[in-house]
Amino acid sequence: MAFIVIASAAAILYQPWVTPLPPGKQHADPQRLEKDVRYFSETLFPRSADRREHLDAAAKYITQVFEQHGAQVSEQAVPITGGPFRNIIARYGPQQGPVIIIGAHYDAVAGDDGEAMHYTPGADDNASGVAGLLELARLLQHAPLKTGVELVAYASEEPPFFRSDEMGSAVHASTVQRPVKLMVALEMIGYYDSQPGSQRYPFSALSTLYPDRGDFIAVIGRLNDISAVRQVKAALLGAEGLPVYSINAPEWVPGIDFSDHMNYWRQGISAVMVTDTAFYRNTEYHQPGDTADRLNYEKMAKVVDGVFILLMNDKNE
Repeated sequence: MAFIVIASAAAILYQPWVTPLPPGKQHADPQRLEKDVRYFSETLFPRSADRREHLDAAAKYITQVFEQHGAQVSEQAVPITGGPFRNIIARYGPQQGPVIIIGAHYDAVAGDDGEAMHYTPGADDNASGVAGLLELARLLQHAPLKTGVELVAYASEEPPFFRSDEMGSAVHASTVQRPVKLMVALEMIGYYDSQPGSQRYPFSALSTLYPDRGDFIAVIGRLNDISAVRQVKAALLGAEGLPVYSINAPEWVPGIDFSDHMNYWRQGISAVMVTDTAFYRNTEYHQPGDTADRLNYEKMAKVVDGVFILLMNDKNE
């Protein structure tokens, strides 16, 4: 009996039996992804809250790409200290009825050790997620969507705003006008490491269920987001050639709520995070070494393909 209980709990956590959705006919371009990541992480280095001119340039670039690819684009002021900064919102598909939100933050963290500021290029965190949004815009331009889609680039996710009402996603989640079927946060989707021992976990027991090589993408959700996690996992598996793992876990597990999706949970909206697991894999998380040359753009493209499959397969039922 104890074995059955443990096995059932593991199955809920792990989501082992998910059927992939059919692969799509359009595909993300790894070279465009790299171009965008390098623009954000190199040309606009650093993108922290104290570098307003770089955040403004990032917002302008995101707006231009969204507009070039047929979106209805709007800005949302985020009234924060040193701001206001702005969320950039791109809308595709039906303009009435329910919507799926795909979001990523375009700021990067800075640290003060008491003597000097230290900056990160933020290539994985989170130029990778924003590049994914921009590539989705290119794919969605002529897509026959049955459900509306909002691509949202958030102005402020990193400290000093993290877990405050000044997060760009907190502002957006509290003001969204349409019923939200699902929110997906793209939070670090570019770093992969196939070396044994490259993947770590918040609890050692998880290593019995998950690989020790950090060469997969993860779908993260709460215990009550099981169906949402299955839906996103099925779509990502449809991209083919991309290992996908998932977990539904309580919010107290470290890392489960470490991104913009948590603000949608607070509004009662089903939300998941798609991630390379951040600091559980990438040793340059929030460090100067989070550079564009360390990312795997082929795998990043697979992640974007999977999200596109998700959007194309939603039936608006």
